[in-house]
Amino acid sequence: MHTHERVTLHYPIEHDGLPIKEITLRRPTVGDHLAAQKSAGTDAEREIRLIANLAELPPEAILKLDMKDYAQLQKVLGGFLQ
Repeated sequence: MHTHERVTLHYPIEHDGLPIKEITLRRPTVGDHLAAQKSAGTDAEREIRLIANLAELPPEAILKLDMKDYAQLQKVLGGFLQ
């Protein structure tokens, strides 16, 4: 069982002056899930906060991603839950 999954971005971003070419997600815990569910906002906003938390990035960085790259992260997150 992998505890982390690395995603290479098709469309790298820059955040806080640093290039981001790949994002590593760690496996979520029940606490991560609960924290995301308790946060305000839409389901999409809660998912963005969860992915940001697992990647140890601010949500603002995730918002800069191309949808193709975000879809890769969603796939990884879904794989963790199977």
